[in-house]
Order: sequence, then C-alpha cells, then structure tokens
Amino acid sequence: MYLVENLPPALWSRALPGVPRRTVRTIAAHMHNARCMWIKMIGARHGIAVPRTVDPHRVRPSELWRALSRSSEGMVRLLQLGLAQGGVVPRAAWQNFPTDLVHVLNYFVAHEAHHRGQLCMLARQMGQRLPGPVAAGLWQWSKRAREGS
Repeated sequence: MYLVENLPPALWSRALPGVPRRTVRTIAAHMHNARCMWIKMIGARHGIAVPRTVDPHRVRPSELWRALSRSSEGMVRLLQLGLAQGGVVPRAAWQNFPTDLVHVLNYFVAHEAHHRGQLCMLARQMGQRLPGPVAAGLWQWSKRAREGS
C-alpha cells in the first residue's frame, strides 16, 4: 500500500519496456487481484469475505490503495484460519506450494516482493526514480505496521 501510495503519478499508465500491453498500473493491480484469487480459492468456503477485484486497466491509485487494504484483511484472515487449523490452510483446487503456514506465508511474501521490486526497478528505468525516503521506507516495516493499525 505504501508503494502504491508513493508511486509517481506519471508512471501509473506507462507501458513496460518491451511489454507494451502491461503497465505499472496492471502490475500493481495484479497484487490485489492475486490476493483476491487466493482468498476465494482457500478462504471463501470458510466464511472469509472475498474482496472485489479491480480492473487492471482502469483502477486509479486511490482505488487500488483502498482495495489493497481490503485484500490485506482477507490475507490476515487466511493466516488466522491456518492457525486455527493447526498451522495448515485448506488446500485450494490449484496450488503449487505446501499448505503449512510457513510455506503459505513465504509464497505470498515472495510473490508481492517480486512485484514491488518490479515496480521500483521500472520507476528507475522510466526515469522516475523513487525518492530516497520512499525507497528506504519500503524497509521500515515497524513504521508501516504502526501506520496500518
């Protein structure tokens, strides 16, 4: 959420070098939409509310920021479900990782870290390098956690 909130607006609709059908916006939206997919596949049958996906070609940063907040809540609920079930989340119809919480959490963290890294690198490649406080702020996890409370 912090990165989306601080991406330079000029980047939002820029096409990726070498991949003109993808934009910074579609990558950012993918993070939320992927969360929604996992919440639906694993948690919906256990009463976890599935957030609405966003249109990756039209979503505005402020809309995505709010959507990410909702999907964050759903991801927390998935992890709580796993804790309540002895450290294992229910298996999804399609899943390429083990269902124990260590693997589940690592899969989700790796997926989002990959895309956050893409966004930071794209900003630099497109001449919109993130200001130092923003780039360093991505690593201020305690501060970000306090902001989310």
